[in-house]
Amino acid sequence: MILINGQPDNRIPVTDRGLQYGDGVFETLAFRQGELEFLEAHLDRLQRGCERLRIPFSDFGTLKLELAAVCAQTAEDSVIKIMVTRGSGGRGYKAPAEAEPLRIISTHPFPDYPDSCQQGVAVRLCKQRLGINPSLSGIKHLNRLEQVLARSEWDDDSIREGLMLDVNDRLIEGTMSNLFLVHESQLITPAIVDNGIAGVMRQQLVVLAMQHGVDCIERDIVLNDLLTADEVFLTNSVIHIWPVTSLPEMAKQWHYGPVTEQLQMLLKAQINS
Repeated sequence: MILINGQPDNRIPVTDRGLQYGDGVFETLAFRQGELEFLEAHLDRLQRGCERLRIPFSDFGTLKLELAAVCAQTAEDSVIKIMVTRGSGGRGYKAPAEAEPLRIISTHPFPDYPDSCQQGVAVRLCKQRLGINPSLSGIKHLNRLEQVLARSEWDDDSIREGLMLDVNDRLIEGTMSNLFLVHESQLITPAIVDNGIAGVMRQQLVVLAMQHGVDCIERDIVLNDLLTADEVFLTNSVIHIWPVTSLPEMAKQWHYGPVTEQLQMLLKAQINS
């Protein structure tokens, strides 16, 4: 199911700046057991992204009604994607003075990930590096070519995710996920300052950990931090938490550890409450 500005359709104008320049933002939400998970957190980030890009979108009431209509017609667990573009404009980078944002809601089948992913996945290091751009860090803008290139580096289903460093050799995130390390029971996640996405699930886990006495810090992380970690896990809104148990190219393995398992249980309890 696809809604464009509230109407069933699957076409946008070729002049739309989201298509022309990636001039827009998006959110990916999990629809499980009849509920959109962490809806308000996703909408808050969508709003921040629009503000950062100066896209004059504020009709969140209408967007919520459209999401409710889509969910009412969605019987199975699904992934629901929201996109907001600046709308149509002429050729050239300069945004039109009177932009009319375009909103798109689409539903997609839930990924068929094996249940074993909840006990551990293998990852790789991507050759593609993330650039430095503080003005775009944190938000989910429509320019995702770095991730597209990184994800094209492997076609092996035994490798579930690729980890990405930036041009300054800092470990930032996965191609579709945020990264957490555990060192001596302390939770560490890369600081999202110069690049990377500030994931909704990432923020939920930071708050959840602190509420239950697990110290969590955000700081720069390098490859050696990963290799010396006691536990490693990945997060996003669809997968929730995946423990990382191996990095085959470096013959490195980690245990599915107690901190990761505790956070999985706490998150599940929070969602089901």
